[in-house]
Amino acid sequence: MANENEKNETIESAVDQATSKQKLDEKAKKQSRKKARKIVFKILLIVTILFLVNVYIILSIMYKGENFTVTLDSEYGRESGLVIYEELENKYLRTFLRSKDIEFFTDISGDWIPKDIDNQGEGSHNGRNYIAYTFYAENMGQDTINYWASIEIDDVIKNVDEAIRIMVFKNGNKVVYAKNNRTTGQPEPNTTPFHDEDTVMLQVAENFKVGDIDKYTIVIWLEGDDPQCKNDLIGGEIKMHMKLIEEHILQEDERPQHKF
Repeated sequence: MANENEKNETIESAVDQATSKQKLDEKAKKQSRKKARKIVFKILLIVTILFLVNVYIILSIMYKGENFTVTLDSEYGRESGLVIYEELENKYLRTFLRSKDIEFFTDISGDWIPKDIDNQGEGSHNGRNYIAYTFYAENMGQDTINYWASIEIDDVIKNVDEAIRIMVFKNGNKVVYAKNNRTTGQPEPNTTPFHDEDTVMLQVAENFKVGDIDKYTIVIWLEGDDPQCKNDLIGGEIKMHMKLIEEHILQEDERPQHKF
């Protein structure tokens, strides 16, 4: 009887040891799975953070809070008859106009810009990923004048000007400016080449009579369909401004009288 009891105790002890080992194995497996899940979670978190950082870098491709400005200069040190303002019904005259900031934007297609952008507002009426600014120039002087209008590039980082587009409406007439294709040297489709390396456009308004008003709308974006719009532009910036300069025309009463 004693031998049978010892045999039963030995069997029970072996079962207890087997059960205990199984529990330890299961606990170890659970801890291992838990550790593996933590590692996977950390990896996914790191990947997500890197993705968001890359998205931010791409979206910061230009401007970074800079804005488009318009300045008015007068030659010859004379009081200017040329004035600029943002609102036709509320002519608050200034010599310096500033568009609203855009923190960052990425490339888009020009086809995404509203066709009636020229009539969508006065002053700043920016959209998603583009700057849009409307203002007026008026001759409030006493004489007919000429004036020059130019858009000048102040600074470029990472050649972002290779893919920039500047759409200029003047009294409803539209011109889209872009740099020539770097490879072919030819104009990009449906664009007018920059005037030179540092000047987007330069044009003269002649015989601008007293009371005449010119309406301008400037739209700026990064053209995603441009062959030069590549990853090399990531982190790039461009800064530019528009300038209007009055040119005095010699009037009839100012012309020298010739005697014969």
